[in-house]
Amino acid sequence: MADALTLYDYWRSSSAYRVRIALNLKGIEYHQVPVHLVRDGGQQNSPAYRKINPLGLVPALAHGERVVVQSLAICEYLEEAVEAIPLLPADPAGRARVRGMVQTICSEVQPLNNLSVMQYLKGEMSVSDELYALWYGHWIARGFSAVEAWLQGPASGGFCHGDAPGLADCFLVPQVYNAERFSCDLEPYPRIREITDRCRAMDPFAKAAPERQQDAE
Repeated sequence: MADALTLYDYWRSSSAYRVRIALNLKGIEYHQVPVHLVRDGGQQNSPAYRKINPLGLVPALAHGERVVVQSLAICEYLEEAVEAIPLLPADPAGRARVRGMVQTICSEVQPLNNLSVMQYLKGEMSVSDELYALWYGHWIARGFSAVEAWLQGPASGGFCHGDAPGLADCFLVPQVYNAERFSCDLEPYPRIREITDRCRAMDPFAKAAPERQQDAE
């Protein structure tokens, strides 16, 4: 890509994690600018960052004068801008299948469990840690049960779709990371665990891992 890429991210953000994987899989060089979501009241709330992303979320990707926000939109942008190493299948049915899995994770699971929701539930709603753990586990189980069923189908090979990592894997692995952080039971999801382990053994995924980031704590 002719213009430099700058990724505004946070090491433990699963949304930013997705984009790091996609960038690595496609072999795209980028510069990272950490945005700490807790320190200083949340650096994403600063006026300077709100000029980059008015919603105050990470990730945001700056490409020259353009800024792209929301992890799925960023990944789709990268897919369309860089043809090498496609993350989506060539056929319409395959693309729809992958997008269905991706949307399940990024629309039906992660938004209900992200940091801002946790802060609101525990702060404004005075939800206890025990009740929050039940809340978190409920949405993980609901989403992962569906993804696991799809992964049992013939269209899945060694990865979510076929025998090469793609967009669905970029979204699955970070969500598994989150589920592990909150001690969710992953025993009922053997295909999810198998594919996640296979992905984590690959360099693009390993380099994107939260603990490998410059701002990791």
